Amino acid sequence: MKLSDIQKIQLPKIEDDRGNLSFVESNNHIPFDIKRSYLIYDVPGGQIRGGHAYRTLNEFIIALSGSFDLVLDDGDERKVFSLNRSYYGIYVPKMIWKNLENFSTNAVCLVLASDYYNANDYIRNYDEFKNINNL
Repeated sequence: MKLSDIQKIQLPKIEDDRGNLSFVESNNHIPFDIKRSYLIYDVPGGQIRGGHAYRTLNEFIIALSGSFDLVLDDGDERKVFSLNRSYYGIYVPKMIWKNLENFSTNAVCLVLASDYYNANDYIRNYDEFKNINNL
């Protein structure tokens, strides 16, 4: 996979004087079935989350609250996405190295995943990641 496979996806936004509403649907707004979701929150200042790629898993990442940087790397190129709105997210396909950095106070990250947790799907060594990608 290449950075060109990454998509910023705008979610529906229903504006209302009582508060706005956004939603995401499997195989409609994102190109996979959602089999797992998880939250990253209470990240101490200066900490980095992620530091891995997946062999087969695809993700959709949203800043539900606050902000953070999503740093994506295909082994050749690196790109930073600053997430700070809950009505859009980043589709991250398999075989993209991911770090989450620069969390604001009280930031909440929602990750929607295409499969259930599988420790064997993780690539946690960057050199191994580049080797698998023949880079």
